[in-house]
Order: sequence, then C-alpha cells, then structure tokens
Amino acid sequence: MSDLLEQRRPHVRLTRMGLRDFRNYAGLDLRLDGRHVCLFGANGAGKTNLMEAVSMLSPGRGLRGTEFVDLIRQTPEGARAPGWAISADVRDGEVDRRLSLALELDENGRSKRSARLDGVETAQGDLGELMRVIWLTPSMDRVFAGPAGDRRKFLDRQVLAHFPTHAAASAAYEKAMRQRNALLEQGRQDPAWLDAIETGMAAAGAAIAIHRIDAVRVMQEAILTRPEGAFPKALIDLDGEFENHAAHGMALTDIEQEITTQLRENRARDRAAGRTTEGVHRSDLRVFHAPKGLPAEQCSTGEQKALLIGLILANAQALFERDFAPSPLLLLDEAAAHLDSDRRAALYDELDALGGQAWLTGTDRSLFDAFGDRAQRFEVSDGTVRES
Repeated sequence: MSDLLEQRRPHVRLTRMGLRDFRNYAGLDLRLDGRHVCLFGANGAGKTNLMEAVSMLSPGRGLRGTEFVDLIRQTPEGARAPGWAISADVRDGEVDRRLSLALELDENGRSKRSARLDGVETAQGDLGELMRVIWLTPSMDRVFAGPAGDRRKFLDRQVLAHFPTHAAASAAYEKAMRQRNALLEQGRQDPAWLDAIETGMAAAGAAIAIHRIDAVRVMQEAILTRPEGAFPKALIDLDGEFENHAAHGMALTDIEQEITTQLRENRARDRAAGRTTEGVHRSDLRVFHAPKGLPAEQCSTGEQKALLIGLILANAQALFERDFAPSPLLLLDEAAAHLDSDRRAALYDELDALGGQAWLTGTDRSLFDAFGDRAQRFEVSDGTVRES
C-alpha cells in the first residue's frame, strides 16, 4: 500500500463506551485505550449486549435487529426503565469525537429517539459517515445454506458499511413496496397513485442495485489480494436482474426506468400473487469456495464458518482501502470459540494488520491469549465489566 493511501485513511477507534438502562446494563462507563477489545465471561453475562450497543452507533437497528423500545432495561421487579442511552468517545485520526444515541418514553409510553454528534443533534443514519461497523454473529453461521433472504440481509449489512445511504434507500424501497402491495390487494385502480409509488420504488431499487454491485466488486478484489491461509478465498456474485444491469454499466436513470416498466407490466400478476414478485428484494448472493470450486452451501459447517470470516475480513480490507473512508470497526461475537489455536492466531494477526479496532467475545479468557498485548481484556459478569 502506498504511503499516500496510508496517510489518507483515518483510523477510527472507540476510547469510551457509556450505557444507561440498556439491556442488562443499569449503567456503564467503559474506558478504552484504542487497542482491540476482548470480552469474556459466562453465557448470559452481557457480552453480546455490549457489542449490540456498539453496533447501534451505525445506521439501522443493530446486530440483533431489535425494536428500539425492546432494548430498555427491565428491573428485577419487572418494571421498565423510562428509556436508554448510549454514548461513545471516538478517536477519529487525531480528532476526538463524541456520539450519543438515546430513546426516551413519555408518560403515555410513546417513544422518542435522538442522536447527537459532537453535541449537535443529527440523524442516526448520519453516524454512519463516521462509524463503519461490520459484525459477525453466531446466527450468521448457516447463512450460505439458509434462504436467500438471509444472504440479502448479510450482503446489505456489508454494503451499508460502504454506503451509509443504503439504509435509507432500503427503507424507502420496502415502504413503497408495502404501499404498492396494499393498493393492489385492495383493487385500487388509480394509475397515477400507483405510478407515483412505483417511481419512488424504482429510484430506491436502482440505488440499491448500484450500491450492491459496487460493494461486491471491491470485496471480490480484496478477497483475491488476501494471502492464502487459514480462511479460504471465496468467489462472490450477485443473482439479480438489476444488479446485473449495474454490473454491465447501465446508468442509474436507465435502471430506474427498467424497474418502473417491470412493475407496471407485473401489476396483474402481483395482484394475483399478493406480493411484488420481481425486484431487488428477490436478489441473491452467490458464494463459492474458490480452492474447492464448490458452492458454499455444499461445504462443511467448518468450511462455511471459515469462508464467512474470510468475507468479513475482506470487506474490512475493502473499506480500509477506499479513499477517505474511515477504518471499520469489527464486531465478532463468539467467532474464536470454534477455531483451533492456529486459526485463532491467524485471525488476530489479520485483525491487527487491518489497522482498525475489533471487538470479540468468548466464554474463556484463554481464547484471546494469541492477541498478546495487542488487545484489552474485560471480564463481563451480570451487567458489570471489569478490566482483566
């Protein structure tokens, strides 16, 4: 990598995490020194809850996809706190930044969200310009063998780290699709109304397709430049009509027109099916184990896990190599537990070489021995965190 690129990449690290009434944390003020973070403790102690709080600093609903109101801490007596708050100090290159996110309930139980960056009110989605977060959780382990929807969700999380506006495009597309489905189901025949909804849906769908194909392209480039080693290389591709158009250089406006035309032509079929039968919401991510030449779903469970870790590392590398993009924050929940000692050591070496900050969880402190002094270790127990 050139010295110029190295100078242009800001390194982003958390230096403090604060929680109030979030999950099982009544209060927490965790001081960090910028190294990688290893959390260990018994199952149910709150390790993943803390990782979830970190993931909330990026667009979306975090690594569990939970409704915000369900994150409020329940007291031992069964009562619910009046809201929750997350705050974080971030070292952005040589600049210190402050982020906060909160949800408050009024006396009628209505919720209000707020986000701040350096004390100025902002939208949660805007935090994505500073915090590029990628995560790997045990629920993703069978993503290759599961339904296409799981792979789209996995892919879109990777894409979101490259394009923070991808969340808004996805939300707009889903909202427009729900409105269109409802109108078709009700038999509404107002063409102007449907035209307007489909135009908005097409604009969002075209942006989604272009975001996806760009992210897959840079991920594949990063995969091919990774050394042979503990985590096999993958070949990745998108199975989607409009992503295929984007891959062949079709302009955004032309993709929009293609989607609009398809939606209009499919109205009768979609009305009969009770859903929108074609579109970017039906695309699939195809992954192959390159050394074996096998589709990922035909690989063993261990091989799928290694492929998945390799994809996450490749995406982090792709993000790191984008001009002016902040270094990504990686959250790896229980990723080391099922790796042998050599693969654990290889994982930690790759994480350290990326230059960003990684957070890992495990039940035993010894899982992180190979990190040496490159990481801080914290013992988590029943909503409390103590440096070890």
